[in-house]
Amino acid sequence: MKNISLLFSLLFVLSCSNDSPDDLNNDDNNGGTPVTDYEVWTGANITFTKAANSDASLAANQDNITSNVAITRGTSGGQIFNAVSESDATKTISPRGTKWAVGDIADVESLSFSSFRSAVGKPKNNVVGKNLVMYLEDDNVYISVKFLSWASSQSGGFSYERSTKD
Repeated sequence: MKNISLLFSLLFVLSCSNDSPDDLNNDDNNGGTPVTDYEVWTGANITFTKAANSDASLAANQDNITSNVAITRGTSGGQIFNAVSESDATKTISPRGTKWAVGDIADVESLSFSSFRSAVGKPKNNVVGKNLVMYLEDDNVYISVKFLSWASSQSGGFSYERSTKD
C-alpha cells in the first residue's frame, strides 16, 4: 500500500511540473486568463472638462469611461474619484477601480502602477501636463491620460485629455 501511495504522489508531482510557461503566468483571480490578456485604448483622444463648482453627482459632470469607471471631482477641493463606486475621494485610494502610472501608453508593460495619489503626488502641484496611464482594473483596460487643468481652489474643476477605444 505504501508503494501505491508513493506512486500516486510521484505522478502528481510530475503532472504539476509539466505546466507550460503560459500556464505558470496565469492569474488565479481571473479564471486562468494569462496576465498579458488586456486591452490598450489608443483611439482618438477626447477632452473631458468638469466646470468649477459643478455637481459631481450629475452624469454630465463625470467622464463615464466604462460601466465600472466614471471619473469626477467634488467641490471640497480633493482629488478625483470614481463616481460608480465612491461618493467622494479618499486620498490614498481614489479613484477606486483604477491604478495609475507616469509614462507613455506605448510603454505599458514596463510601467509601475499605483494609486493616483502615489503616482502623481499632490495633484494641484504635479498633475497638469504629465503623461499618465490609467489602468481600469475591472475592465482590464489601459488608457492614456494628460491633465490640462486642475483648479487649486475648492471648486472641483479639472480637465484632461484621454484615449478612447479604437
